[in-house]
Amino acid sequence: MAFLSNKAISEILYWVTRKKWLIISFILSISLFYFPSPEGLSSEGHRTLIIVLIVLILIISESIPLPAVAILILIMQVILGVDTPDGVASTFMSDAVFFIMGSLMLAVSIVSQGLDKRLALGIINITGNKTWRIVVGFISISAFLSSFIGEHTVAAMMLPVALSLIKNAGLPLDKSTRLSSLLLFSIAYGCAMGSIGTPSGGGRNVIMIGYLSEFGYGNISYVKWMLYTYPLLLLEIPLASLVLWFSFTPKQRHLDSAIRKLKVNVAKSGKLDANQIISILLFIMVFLGWIFLSPLIGLGIVALSGVFLYLVFGLIDWKEISHNTNWGVILLFGAAISLGIQMKETGAALWVAEKALINLEVVFQDATIVRWFVSVFLTSILTNLLSNAATVAVLGPIVLDMGGNPMILAIATSVASSFAYLTIVASPTCMIIHSTGLIKSRDYLKAGWKLFFISIVLLLLVSYFYWPLLR
Repeated sequence: MAFLSNKAISEILYWVTRKKWLIISFILSISLFYFPSPEGLSSEGHRTLIIVLIVLILIISESIPLPAVAILILIMQVILGVDTPDGVASTFMSDAVFFIMGSLMLAVSIVSQGLDKRLALGIINITGNKTWRIVVGFISISAFLSSFIGEHTVAAMMLPVALSLIKNAGLPLDKSTRLSSLLLFSIAYGCAMGSIGTPSGGGRNVIMIGYLSEFGYGNISYVKWMLYTYPLLLLEIPLASLVLWFSFTPKQRHLDSAIRKLKVNVAKSGKLDANQIISILLFIMVFLGWIFLSPLIGLGIVALSGVFLYLVFGLIDWKEISHNTNWGVILLFGAAISLGIQMKETGAALWVAEKALINLEVVFQDATIVRWFVSVFLTSILTNLLSNAATVAVLGPIVLDMGGNPMILAIATSVASSFAYLTIVASPTCMIIHSTGLIKSRDYLKAGWKLFFISIVLLLLVSYFYWPLLR
C-alpha cells in the first residue's frame, strides 16, 4: 500500500463503504455456491435461488444502478450454470418485453405530439384542481380501465398525463419530489388494484380460470368473476388514496398554477392539427389491437406495430424515440422475466412453495390457516419477487390440491398476486413509473408495505364473509 497516496487510499475506502452491499453479495454468492443443494432441489434451482438473493440485496441496497443489476442477472445465470448463453437469451426476450419497449416508445410519441396535455386537461376537468381529488381520480381511472384492458396498457397511457402535470407544476423532471411520487404511484397502484376486476385484467386471472377447469372444478364466467372481485376493488380505491396521500403528502394542496399553465399550453396549440388527429387515430388502432388482436399476435407486437406506424407517418423520428426511451427499464424487465422463468423451469419456485407449505403445517397445525397463508400471504410475497403470472402458474396447482373451497382459494390466489407494491420488479407498472427517474427504490416500501397489509386484511375479510354468499 506504500505506493498509494493517502488520497487514493481514502477514495478506495470510500468506494468500499459505498459498495459494501455489492461486496457482501458477491462473498455470499461464492459461499452459497459451494454449499450442497438442499434435498429435493436441483443444483440449477439452488443456483437460481442464489441469484434471487443477490438481486434482492442489490435492489434494496441500491448499491449499483438497476440496469447493472439486470445485466448481472443475465451474467450470473450463465456463470453459475443455470442455463446456456442461448438459453438465457431466449428467456430474456419475449412478447412482454416487446410490450414494455413498445409502450414506452408510444408514450414518447404521444408526448411529442402534445396529446398528453390534452388528455391531462380532460381528466382535470373531471377531478377539479385539488391535489387529493386528482390523486383519487388517477387511482379510480387507472383501476377501472386496467380491470378491462390490462394494467400495462393503462400505465403506458396515463404516464404522460402525470408527467405533464408535474412539468406544469414547475417541478424538475430529473428529481424525485413528494408530488411526483404521489401522482406516479397513484397510477401504478391503481393499475395493480384494477387488474383483479375481470378475467381480462391480467394474464394470471386467465391462468387460474384455466386451472379451475383443468382440475374439474368448473368454469367461472366473466360476470361471476366480477361479482367476486369488484367489491374488493371498490374498497381498495379510497384506502389506497389515503395511504398514498399520507405517505407522500405534497406541499401543493392545489394545482391551480399547473392547471392554468396546462390550459394556456393547450389553448396556444389551438385546435387539433392533422398530425395530432392521425396520432389519436393510430393510438385508437393500437388500443383496439390490444383488446382484440393481442390473443392472436401478442400485446408486444401490437405495441411495436403502433411505433412502426408513428415512424412511417413521420409523426416522430427515431432519434427522438431512441433518446427519450428508458432502455434501462426494458433491460431490467427482460432480466426479471428471465429469472422468473428460471425459477419455474429449475423447480426452485415449486421447491420454495412446497417447503413453505410443509413448515407451515408444523407451525399452525390447522389446514385452514395453512391454505390461507399459502394462497394469500405466500402468493403476495412471491409476486413481489417474480412476475404475478409466474407466481400463479407455480402456486395455482398447489393451492387447488390443498383441499378447502377451490373456487375461493383460486380467486384469492389470483387477487393476492396483484399486491405488487413492494419492489421495482413486482410488476410492469412499477417498472414503467420507475423509468421516469422520479421514483427511488425505497419509495416503493414507503407506501407499499401499508397498502400491502391493508390489502391482505381486506382480502381475508371479503373472502371469509362475502364470497361464501356467492355459492
